[in-house]
Amino acid sequence: MPVALLLVAIISLQGGASLAKSLFPEVGATGITALRLRLSTLMLCAIFKPWRLRFTREQRMPLLMNGLALGCMNFLFYLSLRTVPLGVAVALEFTGPLTLLGTRRLLDLTWVVLAVAGLEFLLPFCDSMKAIDPLGAALAVDAGACWACYILAGQRAGAEHGPATVAMSSLIASLIFVPTGLAFAAPGIWHWSIVPVALLVALLSSAIPYSLEMVALTWLPARIFGTLMSLEPAAAALSDILFLGEALSLQQCLGLVVIVIASADAAQ
Repeated sequence: MPVALLLVAIISLQGGASLAKSLFPEVGATGITALRLRLSTLMLCAIFKPWRLRFTREQRMPLLMNGLALGCMNFLFYLSLRTVPLGVAVALEFTGPLTLLGTRRLLDLTWVVLAVAGLEFLLPFCDSMKAIDPLGAALAVDAGACWACYILAGQRAGAEHGPATVAMSSLIASLIFVPTGLAFAAPGIWHWSIVPVALLVALLSSAIPYSLEMVALTWLPARIFGTLMSLEPAAAALSDILFLGEALSLQQCLGLVVIVIASADAAQ
C-alpha cells in the first residue's frame, strides 16, 4: 500500500507538471508558477494551519531560506519547461540534490560521477543535441540547486514541526513569487476559465503528492522511499509522451536512465 501511494504521488506530480506546461501559451510560465504557488499555499494552510506553529530565533532564518528556495525552485523549473522537455528538465533538476547532498560516503562519489556522465547525454555539448536549449537546461540545473538548498534549510527549520513547515515555507514563497509571476504573466491569466485548470494543477502538483508522500513516509524506510522517488524522471518522460507529445531521443533516454540509476543507488 505505501509503495502504491508513493507511485500515485509521483504520477500525480508529473501529470500536474504536464498540465501546467499545456497552459504556457495562455498564461505563461511565470503565470502558472504564480497560480500554482497561490492555490497550493491556500490548500496547505487549510490543512496544516501554519499560524499555530512557533519557530525559535535560530529557526527563523532557515525558514526564510527554505521559503525562498521553494519559490526559486518552482519559478526556475517552470521557466526551464518553456524550452526543455519535461523528462529532461526533471532529470537535470535531480542532479542538484544528488550532487550537493549525496556525498556523505566515498561510494556516493561514484553515483555523482555517474549522474554527471548522464548529463553528457542530456545537455547540448555537441551538434547532435541542439534540440535541448542551453538556457532552459541551465535553469533546470539551477532549480535542482534550489531544491538542495530547500532540503538543507528545511531540515534546520522544520525539525520540530515536520511536514507542517512546508505550509509556512509555501506562504513565504507565495508572498514573493506570486506578485512577480503575475507581473510577467500572459494576459490569459486574468480569464476566469483558467481558475479551474489552475486549481487542478495545484491539486496534482502539491496537495495530492505531498499528502500521499507523508503517508508513505510513515510506513516506508527512508532508503526505499528515496529509491522510489528516483523514478520521477522516468515518470516525467512518460508524462511527456502521453500528454505533451514530447518524445525523447535515444541519447536523451540513455542519459535519463543513467541519472535514475545514480539517484536510486545514492538513496541506498
